[in-house]
Amino acid sequence: MRLILLIAAAFTFACSDGSNPPKPAIEATPAQKVELDQSSKADTSKKTMAKTTAFDGERAFNNVKTQVEFGPRPAGSAANEKAREHIVRELNSYGLKTTLEEFTGNTPRGKVKFKNVVAELPGESPNVIIIASHFDTKPFKEFTFVGANDGGSSTGALLEIARVLASEKEQKRKFTYWFVFFDGEEAFCHEWSECLDGKDNTYGSRYMANRLKKEKQLSRVKAMILLDMMGDKDLTIPREEGSSQWLVEAIWGTAQQLGHAKEFPSRPSSVGDDDHMPFLRAGVPAVDIIDFEYGSAPGENDYWHTKEDTLDKISPRSLKIVGDVVLLSLPRIEAQIR
Repeated sequence: MRLILLIAAAFTFACSDGSNPPKPAIEATPAQKVELDQSSKADTSKKTMAKTTAFDGERAFNNVKTQVEFGPRPAGSAANEKAREHIVRELNSYGLKTTLEEFTGNTPRGKVKFKNVVAELPGESPNVIIIASHFDTKPFKEFTFVGANDGGSSTGALLEIARVLASEKEQKRKFTYWFVFFDGEEAFCHEWSECLDGKDNTYGSRYMANRLKKEKQLSRVKAMILLDMMGDKDLTIPREEGSSQWLVEAIWGTAQQLGHAKEFPSRPSSVGDDDHMPFLRAGVPAVDIIDFEYGSAPGENDYWHTKEDTLDKISPRSLKIVGDVVLLSLPRIEAQIR
């Protein structure tokens, strides 16, 4: 992991007559300079080791709760539209410019209209860091699937991340941020790759990556951070081995510094495909933050895509941990982008 520590000390002297300021009468000895430098490094270290942020786990949980109360939210459904309207209202209330990316896609159930939500937080540079989630849920006929963790948790957390960053107006970030809520991540068929030659999934992220490429805007996107299934009370997010290694190092390294090595273990895992993959395939560095051990016992995943994926399995503490880790990783990530 590349860690760049920039330490600067400036001393300004002002004169009432506007003349050039005089030099100090006594100059620091080399030993004193070393001591000052070490003190400055210690102060900087304390700042980089901040243990928390303004991310509010209860507020994020309430956003998950609102999504769940809409019921199943498959792409093209009335509940999906209500969920999107809630997302847009929240983002607008943070003062963010929000747009809808609308398109129609061919699915195993015919043509479906999809709508991604994109909110922008301008930075000093037009180059972009994307933080994303999907907000749709997988359609099931056999049971009611409300997707508290799978779709709900990441959406609630992303809304709170957007709120926190938008509130830091006095600290304009180096890069522009896009908060992207993808529609149509879930497959309409029972299995992920069962239909449409394996393309019955990630409709929203594939569309966005392709559109940016066609418009010659993809080079602006310097990193993509995907949140998915990260509200489990028994939070376990191993390193997703398909993700860009430098982003994994930045995020999991931050988690360890914050004391969250248990929740972000260093062992590898693989989820295969997800909304980060269209960007990786297009050459954009991307990382997937996903807890694919969502079940009734450690290491199990038996709540995933079942009627058991309900709000009682979600923890404000887990949302807070992930929110803090992502937010406190951003300076490391920004420092490594050229």
